[in-house]
Amino acid sequence: MSGTRLAITMGDPRGVGPDIITRLAPKLISEYSDVEFICIGPEGFDPKIGEYLPVGSFEDTEASAGALSALSIEKAASLALKGVVSGIVTSPISKPALRAAGKKDLDHTSMLCNLTNSQNVGMLMNAEATTSGFPLRVLLATTHIPFRHVAKKLTTDLLISQAKLLHKTLTRFWNIEDPKIAFCAVNPHASDEGLFGDEEKIIFQPAVKKLSDIGIRTYGPFPADTVFTRGLSGDFDAIIAPYHDVGMAAFKTSTFGKGVNVTLGLPFIRTSPDHGTAFDIVGTKKVKTSSMLEAIQLALKMSKNVFDTWSS
Repeated sequence: MSGTRLAITMGDPRGVGPDIITRLAPKLISEYSDVEFICIGPEGFDPKIGEYLPVGSFEDTEASAGALSALSIEKAASLALKGVVSGIVTSPISKPALRAAGKKDLDHTSMLCNLTNSQNVGMLMNAEATTSGFPLRVLLATTHIPFRHVAKKLTTDLLISQAKLLHKTLTRFWNIEDPKIAFCAVNPHASDEGLFGDEEKIIFQPAVKKLSDIGIRTYGPFPADTVFTRGLSGDFDAIIAPYHDVGMAAFKTSTFGKGVNVTLGLPFIRTSPDHGTAFDIVGTKKVKTSSMLEAIQLALKMSKNVFDTWSS
């Protein structure tokens, strides 16, 4: 591939995605003239920053919004699998809209996992710039599942698998030679020696030992009320959170507007902003472009790093 190509999906046509991409267009055109952007979305939503691939007409219904969102993702994934683009940047979609369209996969991660037949994927929240001066990276060991299902899903094998994937990603794309990875505990005070549960002893500690035995530096598990502060202090290169909200609450509180969602384990790069469709602020001055810009910049950085690795 000569030069860098990125696919950008417009997301739910009712959400902030199309507005954000259109507002970023002048900056992308002027500052990233060496990048070829291919945007994908409904007819009439072309932000005019390069080639535009329409996937259908928006019929102003929730089902139509969901169907077009899914078609855009499918098209972007197809381009990436064919090597037409080095990565994809996805705008926010609506899970209820995908359900209204009859889709079984209700988020980007599960949809892309199935489209690419990827067996082991991860959801990494990444912020290169924080107020502390250190980056914050949080991998969610479990993602969009009810809290009552977390205990059954959270196993030693899952933690090992996710830690291996994270380690591989940090060394390959971030060029971190020997990353330090911390586990966030699932129980209060990391169970306080069994007073508040035993998952830390029977699930986390065996994972740390097995990972250490194969040369992957992992630490913990540490209580949720301290581990993210330590991450923001530079003690760790990344943190693995046991479930969605404990990781996302800490991450978004400290980095909102600068964070990027990265899907690990796919055969191509995929990033997205750290926010949702934000239907309630569409068309207002409250809409911010910063996270989408971070997502585009990170996709380009990852693309450069991986190609540097391949060419060396």
